[in-house]
Amino acid sequence: MAETYKLRMISQTGVVYEGDIESMVAPGTEGYLGVLAHHAPLLTGLLPGKVTFRTPDGKSSDKKITGGFLEVSKNQAVILADEVVE
Repeated sequence: MAETYKLRMISQTGVVYEGDIESMVAPGTEGYLGVLAHHAPLLTGLLPGKVTFRTPDGKSSDKKITGGFLEVSKNQAVILADEVVE
């Protein structure tokens, strides 16, 4: 079983997702980037695109964002999205 970390995705309308995940891929300003548990601290802008994450039960979820910011620190990730398009 892979290690997990906390993801909290927030948009202007409120919390979109909050829970444990195993991995995430997000559209950073320099290209898509992957984040696993215990990732080095990171703060980056996000471009419009798809955020994909895998939960501990093996399910993959996608959320389309219009941009925002990603912070990774202390085994947790926070996405402040301009807008999440369902």
